[in-house]
Amino acid sequence: MLSRRNFLQVTAAGTVAAFAGEFVSSANAASQNTPFSAKLGWKIGPQIYSFNKFPFDEAIKKVQACNGSGFELYSGQKLSKDINVAVGPDLLKAENKDALKRFKDLLAETGTSPHAMGVCPADKAHFDFAAALGLSVLNVEPAFDKLAEVSKLADEYKIRVGLHNHPKPSIYWNPDTVLEHLKDASSRIGACCDTGHWLRSGLCPLESLKKFNGRVVSFHIKDLKKTGEGKYDADCPLGKGEVGIAEILKEVAAQKVHIPFSIEFEAAWHNNVPQVAESVLYFESVAKEIASSLGGERGARFRNFRNRGRKA
Repeated sequence: MLSRRNFLQVTAAGTVAAFAGEFVSSANAASQNTPFSAKLGWKIGPQIYSFNKFPFDEAIKKVQACNGSGFELYSGQKLSKDINVAVGPDLLKAENKDALKRFKDLLAETGTSPHAMGVCPADKAHFDFAAALGLSVLNVEPAFDKLAEVSKLADEYKIRVGLHNHPKPSIYWNPDTVLEHLKDASSRIGACCDTGHWLRSGLCPLESLKKFNGRVVSFHIKDLKKTGEGKYDADCPLGKGEVGIAEILKEVAAQKVHIPFSIEFEAAWHNNVPQVAESVLYFESVAKEIASSLGGERGARFRNFRNRGRKA
């Protein structure tokens, strides 16, 4: 396992610092796919867990086909059918330098860049891996009594941590409970808002989001419809369900947070790229509407100021 002191010495095809820099460059290029989201400070793309039926080398091509500005890794996905190394901290082990190079090459070949990782253990090994990739966000679900330890790691590595809300009986399903435990946590720790799981827990996603004003770190964004049994278990493209995605995004814009959004589509597992790609397009269309609205308001304020100056 790499220590904080020596992880910058790791090499595969260059230093870890260069390794992270490559991802920043790829992310800047990918943001051209979603310019209005980028204008609002948002990154949007799939949580690669949506493609967990495939090894990473196949799943990353599906990520590419969705035309987002980034994606979220999950720890444990096998790199390829031929390379039995899991994506995550194991890639930084000296004996896996060839696997690490292959991982880097796959990202370069597809022009993709990870914007977060989760839901993963909140341990030092995953902070080391996140630092090596230049990731700014880890999404986790540690026990409440581990939050002090996680706070120290978040501050040490300067990495933001999103507490993800799986539905009942997860300890994080209720925003009020989470906020109570965040009182003593690092300011780098906040909510990884899972819109679908809020709905599954019987909560209003918009009202839940409002409670986290000032403590939003990231999103697992999904939309759901009810099944025949009246349960919210039918995944659908963003904007076609009952979560209220447009209202959610308007509230995020109002909170003025710059964060990554990871689309989860947990259905049609072997052929769900069209639904995720449709979700990216819908997200960007809402971002365009919001960005245009904000531009108009700013323009109006400028014109009013200019007119007042002329009258004077």
